[in-house]
Amino acid sequence: MTNLLLRALLVRPRTIEANLALIRAQHIVEPVPNLWQIAQGVLRMWHRILFRPDTIGTSVDLPVRRTWRARLLAWRVFRFPCLVWERAIAPLDLSGLASTRERVIRHLLGAFHDGNGFAYDFVLLFGHDGALDELEARARAIVDGTDPRAAWLRDLVVYDGYHERLLEAVERAQHGDLGLTEAEAEDPDVSFSAYLAWCAARPATPSATLAAWRAS
Repeated sequence: MTNLLLRALLVRPRTIEANLALIRAQHIVEPVPNLWQIAQGVLRMWHRILFRPDTIGTSVDLPVRRTWRARLLAWRVFRFPCLVWERAIAPLDLSGLASTRERVIRHLLGAFHDGNGFAYDFVLLFGHDGALDELEARARAIVDGTDPRAAWLRDLVVYDGYHERLLEAVERAQHGDLGLTEAEAEDPDVSFSAYLAWCAARPATPSATLAAWRAS
């Protein structure tokens, strides 16, 4: 029964387990959560999608680009299928732990992140040699227009100035600076380390989770 629940919530539990082993080896956070705890983190993500959708894919300060395509894609009903087609989002991998290096890079280049929201995905790339270098080069090509798909990717993220912010952030991340405030570093929506810590604080087994629900 537990295996069925894990497969339903995590989709690729073996891949996630392998990535958790890499995180454990890199000492990103201690203790490292197990699969059941990550599954509870996925449920937290679903709660955010359902009840706090305004915190995903929207900007509080950047203007929508003036192109017709960006104005159209500002409507999520039109943007979502484009993001899936572009492989900029993996709708069933809400933790990001089942995504490949290329998928995470495409996510950062094509899906809007507000504020320091890049930081979560930067940490996912830390375990892949040269991934931040590749991300920096591809973001720079969009900013300077040498990427033939630059106009499309700029419109796909909807908001003007996004890729410039991304480029600045990845340059800082190359030197270990994620640019997080103290509050952001403790926010599971922004910080991958905080997300893992939140998961690790959950009950470690389905029976322990059920007991906690009954107790509350």
